[in-house]
Amino acid sequence: MIAQHPDEFQVVALAAGSNVEEMIRQVKQFKPKLVSMATQEAAEAVQREAGTNVKVLWGEEGLLEVATHPEGTFVMSALVGSRGLPPTLAAIRAGKKIGLANKETLVTAGHIVTQAAQEANVPVIPVDSEHSAIFQCLNGERRQDVRRIILTASGGAFRDWSRDQLREATVEKALQHPNWSMGAKVTIDSATLMNKGLEVIEAHWLFQLPYEQIDVIIHPQSIIHSMVEFVDGAVMAQLGTPDMKVPIQYSLTFPKRLPLRTPALDLIALSRLDFRAPDLQRFPCLKMAYEAGRSGGTMPTVLNAANEVAVECFLKGKLSFLSIEEIVERALSTHNPVQNPTLEEIEEADQWARKFAQDCAESMASMT
Repeated sequence: MIAQHPDEFQVVALAAGSNVEEMIRQVKQFKPKLVSMATQEAAEAVQREAGTNVKVLWGEEGLLEVATHPEGTFVMSALVGSRGLPPTLAAIRAGKKIGLANKETLVTAGHIVTQAAQEANVPVIPVDSEHSAIFQCLNGERRQDVRRIILTASGGAFRDWSRDQLREATVEKALQHPNWSMGAKVTIDSATLMNKGLEVIEAHWLFQLPYEQIDVIIHPQSIIHSMVEFVDGAVMAQLGTPDMKVPIQYSLTFPKRLPLRTPALDLIALSRLDFRAPDLQRFPCLKMAYEAGRSGGTMPTVLNAANEVAVECFLKGKLSFLSIEEIVERALSTHNPVQNPTLEEIEEADQWARKFAQDCAESMASMT
C-alpha cells in the first residue's frame, strides 16, 4: 500500500523476524532509518547488506525502539502472539497512532491497553478484517444504538469435518485455508475457531461491548467481513474480496480513502452468500474463549498463552490437532485467575500457562 502511494507515506522504521532477504529488499526500496530483527544473527546479516545508512537492532530492545521512533507517527502492530504487547503499549505511551493487527495485545491486557490509549489520547484503529469492518460500519453511528455486532468466520480448513475426521487432521491439511493467505499460527487458530474466539475478546475491548452483544456466524465465502445490527433492526455490513490490503490501507488513511489496486468484488459472479451457526461441540475453542472473556482477569491471558504453546507443538508434529483444545481446557480449568491484573501479574499468568501447556504437551507426547 505504501509502495502504491509513495507521496503519502514515509517508512522510518521496520521490524521483522528472521527473513533477512525480504528485509534487505524492503530496506533498499523504502530506506528506513531503523530496522530490528528477531535475532542478532539476522540483524548482522541485514547490516552487512544495508550499510551504514540504516541502524539495525535485534530482539525486544529493537522492537521497542522501532515502536517509539521519534519520527514515526503511526505504528502498525502486526507481531504474532502476546510478544506484541510491550512494543504496542510503548508506542501508545509515546503518542503514536496505532494500527492494531495483533489481537493478542487486547486479549492479554485489554483493560491496560485501552486505558493507556485513552490517557494518551491515541486512536487504536483495528486492522483485522472483521474488526475493520465493524469500525467502518460504526462510522457516524451512536454506540448506544448498537444491538449487537456479528463477526463472520470462514470456518477454516476443517469447517465441514466431523469429530472423527478431526482426530486424524494433519498439519498439512490444517494449513490449507480455503480463503485467506495467512501465517501458520493464525491459520491453525482459524481451523480450531480459536482465532474467532480471540477476535471476540478483541472486539469486546475495541468497541466496549459486553459479550452478550458479540455474535459469531460461519460465512464460508468470506465476502461479508462483519456486520452491525442496530436497535431499529437495520443491519450494516462491510463487503469485499478476501484481501487484507483494504483494512491495512484504511487504518493508514482513516478517515479518508485512497485508490487501491485490488480485484473488484463481483457479486453477480459470486451469485450467493451462505451462513450458518458455529458448532461449539465440534469446535469448543470458541466456547472457551467466550467463557474466558466473561471471566476476565488473567483468564484470557491463560487462554492465549496455552493456545500458543499447543499450536506450536502441533505445528512441530508433537501433538494431535484435538490436543490443542484439550491443553487449553486443562490450563483454564487449573488456573486461579487474578482480577484486574497488573502487567506483572499478566506476565506471571502468561508464563505459568506456557509452562503448564508445555508440560501437558510433553506428557501427551510420551503417551503416544
